[in-house]
Amino acid sequence: MSKEILLFPFSLIVRPFSGYWDLKYEGKGNLKMAALIFFLVFISMIFQKQYAGFIVNFANPAYFNSLNELMNLLLPFFLWCVANWSLTTLMDGEGKFTEIVMASAYALMPMFIIYIPNTIISNFMTQEESVFYVFFNSAAMIWTAYLLFVGTMTVHQYTVKKTVVTILLTLLCMGFLLFLGLLFFSLIQQMYSFFFTIYQEFLFRN
Repeated sequence: MSKEILLFPFSLIVRPFSGYWDLKYEGKGNLKMAALIFFLVFISMIFQKQYAGFIVNFANPAYFNSLNELMNLLLPFFLWCVANWSLTTLMDGEGKFTEIVMASAYALMPMFIIYIPNTIISNFMTQEESVFYVFFNSAAMIWTAYLLFVGTMTVHQYTVKKTVVTILLTLLCMGFLLFLGLLFFSLIQQMYSFFFTIYQEFLFRN
């Protein structure tokens, strides 16, 4: 990847309106870069869970699973992109699915930028200073939410009001998709149990 592609996410998070405009209309967004950002955010989350100072780290190493952490990031991201694309297709949104994926991934950039140094500094904090750890983590989440809002508004060319409505409907749609997914897997599990029971009964009788 070129230097321009690598530096563009840093420019976007500082100037999100012009950044997302360039992503959509100037072709500065890059799916490989989006995938890299997602991977770096995942690594920063693992790093934080593993190496944050004991004063602020409540993760139990005995139950820590990196695959679970990946799913905790990947599943909401995937549901957001699918739900947002599905809704905006019906609401005259101008964003393509690839643009939604890139806009959403680029919005995660503050989490990578803040989580790594915040985790390192947390090892030198006292109990009284741990409030700064919480503050910076919260700032990363708020910054990400703001970028996601601006990205949704710019990619789909919506007004502020329509963007708010779209985001709320997207969250509802995510819940609905999750419910359908759980229902589907529950049905598959019941069907498997049913046929497995028949198979065992057949073996027993023969």
